[in-house]
Amino acid sequence: MSNHGELVSIITPTYNAARYIMETIQSVREQTYLNWEMIIVDDCSTDNTVESVKQEMKEDPRISLVELTSNSGPAVARNTAIIRAKGDYLAFLDSDDLWLPQKLEKQLMFMKEKDAAFSFTDYRIMNEDGGKTDVIFKCPPLVEYKDLLKNTSIGTLTVILDKRKIGEVQMPLHRDCSEDYGLWLNILSKGIGAYGLDEELAIYRKCENSLSSNKLKSAQKTWNTYRKVGKINILLSIWYFVHYSVNGYKKHSKV
Repeated sequence: MSNHGELVSIITPTYNAARYIMETIQSVREQTYLNWEMIIVDDCSTDNTVESVKQEMKEDPRISLVELTSNSGPAVARNTAIIRAKGDYLAFLDSDDLWLPQKLEKQLMFMKEKDAAFSFTDYRIMNEDGGKTDVIFKCPPLVEYKDLLKNTSIGTLTVILDKRKIGEVQMPLHRDCSEDYGLWLNILSKGIGAYGLDEELAIYRKCENSLSSNKLKSAQKTWNTYRKVGKINILLSIWYFVHYSVNGYKKHSKV
């Protein structure tokens, strides 16, 4: 069990996640790496999410809760948590996804070996009820800016950033863009590479109403991210979007 080492701040936005949040928190509490804080930001849930989190906070002082006063979307929730984060590392975990127990320990070791500022891992898909599928999204060993423009290959639930190397970050606040993808593009546009650890360390819950289930909406958000966040001209945007579409088709045909 790793009790020493740098603090990891886990960024978790929630909205009406009472059905899943306890399991998500449990997957963090089962980490073999112990030096973490979990900052949960609730975006005005109307179910029992807040009560569930408060119950967990009584059990574990490493968990904290921020309640937003108006429904603002996941980017604002994540940015609120990022501002409060005290850790050297930022890790991202949404309120319905899960980590495997050695996720933090193995990934931090990998980042030290690679001297990496940005890392991500393989992840498995589970269905809405938590049943694991046979679909595992494998990560390439290295993703650079132009690679990411052609292929959204980074699973947010797997990302860890070293704040000491990257500096302060915030997700772009365009509601019609993909905020996490926009942040990854902003970071990689500075010449930083994202290193992939080819090991399944997280499980993504594919819900029927999730953005990744709505292919057209997801594609529109990617296009808007090129234009508004990346400030990429229209011809280059079309070039990258064609690659994104082909890669997206290959990716989602597995699910």
